[in-house]
Amino acid sequence: MTVPYFISPEWLIDGTGAAPKKNVLMGIQGRTIFSITDSTGIEKNNQDNSRPSVMDLSGFTVLPCLIDSHVHLAMSGTDDPEIRKRQIVSGYAETCEQIQHHLQEHFRHGVLAVRDGGDKNGYTLQYRDTVFDPSRFPYIHARFAGKAWHQSGRYGSLIGRVPLRNRTIAESIVLEGESSDLVKVVNSGLNSLREFGKQTLPQFHLREFKNLVYTVRQLGKKVMVHANGEEPVSISMDAGCDSIEHGFFMGRENLKKMADKAVTWVPTAVTMKAYSQVMKSEPMLMGCSQRNLDHQLEQIQMAREYGVRTAIGTDAGSPGVDHGKAVIQEMKLFMDAGYPMEEVVMCATSVGAELLGFTKIGRLTQGMNACFLVVPGPPSKLPDSLEFIEKIFIDGSMVYEK
Repeated sequence: MTVPYFISPEWLIDGTGAAPKKNVLMGIQGRTIFSITDSTGIEKNNQDNSRPSVMDLSGFTVLPCLIDSHVHLAMSGTDDPEIRKRQIVSGYAETCEQIQHHLQEHFRHGVLAVRDGGDKNGYTLQYRDTVFDPSRFPYIHARFAGKAWHQSGRYGSLIGRVPLRNRTIAESIVLEGESSDLVKVVNSGLNSLREFGKQTLPQFHLREFKNLVYTVRQLGKKVMVHANGEEPVSISMDAGCDSIEHGFFMGRENLKKMADKAVTWVPTAVTMKAYSQVMKSEPMLMGCSQRNLDHQLEQIQMAREYGVRTAIGTDAGSPGVDHGKAVIQEMKLFMDAGYPMEEVVMCATSVGAELLGFTKIGRLTQGMNACFLVVPGPPSKLPDSLEFIEKIFIDGSMVYEK
């Protein structure tokens, strides 16, 4: 039987959206949190071997490990077009090294779970089946979409494939029999960096999309949907998808529908922040990117007002969006949109955990796995203090110390 021990941080953010707690005593045995109480009057760093040890974390904040709900592990955040072209055509061995490096970057920034949104060659799925081991460094939990699905002649070839000839997308999913953890569907185009607010048509009509969702449900999987604009987002939600990725220019009515249907939104606002920075040599593109960002922040603000479940996801692997680091940047953008820090942490932890189907991480409450970060200073220093992580605990064991 493992020996219990306690940690006593000055502040604790539990990932539920509740205000930070001060002077907490958290009891851990094995991989599990068995108690959370007040630490007032508790002797810390005691040397009495007959009593459980108490780790004094005065001056530190403890919070759950972070989750990035939208990444592309096969691509880096470089904005060098030649490097990006090489990454697209790279073979599995080279891509495998990239994936491993990107997972290490996530770990370094306190991100211990990710959801991969697809790659055209399915290398991330191959990596999952041959190399991936969350019990070993960098200890990342993950969900993999494999190759995404898009309509022939429409955007999406960078991350996926089209339905089989003379087959619907639902039929194609069954016939291909891919062992992905979820299904990624592309149901709109990209955001224009030249024409503000330009919308594209849906890639799949409602009946076909409903059949797709029904089929995927029968397989026990969730559906994540790339969708921008009013009609693509509306159709995707009416079909029963689990999450909307991006959702630029979807509008107020879709946000209300999203709240009513309990669909999770992953805004990926940091993509436009990145474009506004990498496009500085082209003022028109930079200006449109900034307007796109400003509009998305307005939508994020509305989402909070309507009670939409929003998850932190970055689209890491897009130009200028670096794995790991981008989570901190997206958290800052949520704060710019009016979210208090404890709710931002919730979006980056428990909401993501629920979306990805991880039931034992994302919250620091009794009965959950002891997976958490220790960062210097009070909660008011977040998210910047995530650049200076002091310790990382996974399943009750300290796996990193500065």
